[in-house]
Amino acid sequence: MATQYVVDEKGFYGQFGGAFIPEILHRCVEELRQTYLEVMESESFKQAFNQLLHDYVGRPSPLYFARRLSEKYGCKLYLKREDLNHTGAHKINNTIGQILIAQHMGKKRIIAETGAGQHGVATATVCALMNMECIVYMGKTDVERQHVNVEKMKMLGATVVPVTSGNMTLKDATNEAIRDWCCHPEETYYLIGSTVGPHPYPDMVARLQSVISEEIQKQLQEKEGRDYPDMLIACIGGGSNAAGTIYHYMQDERVRIVLAEAGGKGVDSGLTAATIHLGKVGIIHGSRTFVIQNEDGQIEEPYSISAGLDYPGIGPMHAHLADSKRATVLAINDDEAIRAAYELTKLEGIIPALESAHALGALEKIDFKPEDVVVLTVSGRGDKDIETYLTYND
Repeated sequence: MATQYVVDEKGFYGQFGGAFIPEILHRCVEELRQTYLEVMESESFKQAFNQLLHDYVGRPSPLYFARRLSEKYGCKLYLKREDLNHTGAHKINNTIGQILIAQHMGKKRIIAETGAGQHGVATATVCALMNMECIVYMGKTDVERQHVNVEKMKMLGATVVPVTSGNMTLKDATNEAIRDWCCHPEETYYLIGSTVGPHPYPDMVARLQSVISEEIQKQLQEKEGRDYPDMLIACIGGGSNAAGTIYHYMQDERVRIVLAEAGGKGVDSGLTAATIHLGKVGIIHGSRTFVIQNEDGQIEEPYSISAGLDYPGIGPMHAHLADSKRATVLAINDDEAIRAAYELTKLEGIIPALESAHALGALEKIDFKPEDVVVLTVSGRGDKDIETYLTYND
């Protein structure tokens, strides 16, 4: 029997997942667990969600044949263009779905965490759309390196709270958001941006992002006469764009899955976010997964040039895929990601987000056959990272 890659009734992917939460949040999480599938499977939700994805986000996002990159790497390489969505990344797919669920549950106050700021912008966007209060927690380091996204969030009416604990990045922003949730459990909906956190969040976010793989199936059928690729490539930090890319293919063993995590200055440098390579099983933000930790079990501070991958954990779905060898995980360092970003820019005229650049950095580490059909998800566009690109190359 094939290994089960989707979540079980208790919220686990193999040994990973679950809901390890303080007692004060038990009711909130349980209410969401009992509600999310019923809402998502209702006709009214599907209609509202699909209409907004089409008319507001601009879906379906194109599946673009990258001719010059294909020639360079010796395969048929298609790019799934999530960078062309409204707000510039895949994050909007999830925030639209979750705001509809929050609305259904009667919540009025939305909180979120953000690293690169794309999820923060996407959350602020849907809160403006639905007229809801929005508070976004963001590490002070990220506030500084993603200044434009911070201004966008404020313009959209959100309150951005800079977090000054730890190394002031995504992990610390998540800690603060959870603290807020503990203080205001009744009226607050925590809109998590990735496939992390306690069950049902990883499953809910993966399902909302699965529109990506659903579209890939249809688009490949049109372009290649079959609905599956030989290989899927995506970057992972928390892992939502990757979850969406592979969702409909996890059980299809014909499709090879390659995930690119942030190697930082190198896996052995002490400045890295390569969780699958270095992580040990532990609990972070309500979920059992791989976590970068020291001998005493204390969480180590991660590092990546990419604010969106700068996280010491990984979604439990991806932990299970790596642990069961269903997915191959490559660590892409800062230099490799930057080089890949410039290559895509020069060969195809597309400036990718630094997160997506890690997926592109995987290409030179893989041996392709000329007939291989490969789909790589460009999770976001590079406007937000221009300063980093320019200063890195100085």
